[in-house]
Amino acid sequence: MNSNASDTARPAAKTVLISGASIAGPALALWLHRYGFTPTVVERAPELRTGGYKVDIRGTAIEVCRRMGVLDEIRSKSTDMRGGSYVDGAGRTIGELPADIFGGRVEEDDEIMRGELARILYDRTRDDVEYVFGDSIAALAEDADGVTVTFESGTVRRFDLVVGADGLHSNTRKLAFGPEERFKRHLGAYISIFTAPNHLGLDRWETYHALPGKLVCVYSSAGEADAKNLFIFSSPEELPHDPRDVTAQKRALTDRFTGDGWEIPRLLGHAADADDFYLDSMSLVEMDRWSKGRVVLLGDAAHCASPASGQGTGLALTGAYVLAGELARAHGDHTVAFARYEERMRPGVEQNQRMAEGFVKEMTVGSKWKIALRMLMVRTLPKTPWKNLIAKKIRDGIQAAANAVPIEDYAAPTGGAAAPRPNVAV
Repeated sequence: MNSNASDTARPAAKTVLISGASIAGPALALWLHRYGFTPTVVERAPELRTGGYKVDIRGTAIEVCRRMGVLDEIRSKSTDMRGGSYVDGAGRTIGELPADIFGGRVEEDDEIMRGELARILYDRTRDDVEYVFGDSIAALAEDADGVTVTFESGTVRRFDLVVGADGLHSNTRKLAFGPEERFKRHLGAYISIFTAPNHLGLDRWETYHALPGKLVCVYSSAGEADAKNLFIFSSPEELPHDPRDVTAQKRALTDRFTGDGWEIPRLLGHAADADDFYLDSMSLVEMDRWSKGRVVLLGDAAHCASPASGQGTGLALTGAYVLAGELARAHGDHTVAFARYEERMRPGVEQNQRMAEGFVKEMTVGSKWKIALRMLMVRTLPKTPWKNLIAKKIRDGIQAAANAVPIEDYAAPTGGAAAPRPNVAV
């Protein structure tokens, strides 16, 4: 549905603080700047974080990236994966599948390393958007006219709106809505990933080894000399988690996989030296509302679907497009825009979260006979006459989730100018 004529006027300039410079934050900043708002992005890390695993760009997110003008650049940084295989404890190949079946991709769908996408979005916005690295929000004080933000550095500034795009463990959500425990639901598994030498000599290929309640994957994408090591393991109870205590996280991973075979001991050895080590729970964020007054949440901070969904990046990109578009359409009236944003996003988000719950169970099959049954399917699928029907069924479910959030055409405003950057109050 196109905007009507009265909705195409340039909105009153609004200053917007965005917490988080991963994917959702810079994407929102790009759209807000185009609509005449003045975004500022604050990021706790001292510099842009370019680590992480490969992420899917599919469905609605493809069109959003096209409208952002970054689709060609994403294509140029594609992982270009050729396929994958499962191996047994001795490293013998059990079965191989092409990349399209492994990833459930169709037509324009693509895949890119999270860090590459973050770099693309940052480079597209850095000249127009103020980025503040090495700082974080310490306190929020809202009144009728705006939000006074106190930063951990001691700086105090005023903004019209505040957006929390700071992930599963959102600091903005905690300050505005309350403790994380109220909103996070553990799905019974953990994921870890880190960079290591490509000692398996993989070339745009991923190799999996399944154990009861565990899954290990090593892959190397286009243009990468190193490999990514990915570990998933079941854990009904949440582990003590301090995101800043990487030593404890590495110890937790080692404890879970000590004694397992294949290449696992060598991979765990690389974990000890990895400077991009990541470990966290597979969890959903479930909230009754994503906004409170002048504060709104975006991406994983609002509705994390966990890495199991494969849709976190797509939902972040789509959510940024919808939130900015609704703010522009409402001429900066956040009370209208936030409600419309949530109304348009929530059904698709919930569909993706339901899918994630099923995928977590598939990733952490709990018995040897179920793993053996799956390996039989992997080994025989390429030879069966109904392989295309099975592949289509897998793709259809993934594509339905990837297209679960329909997007509208938000008319680009004309004329006017963005507001100046907010003054700093000390």
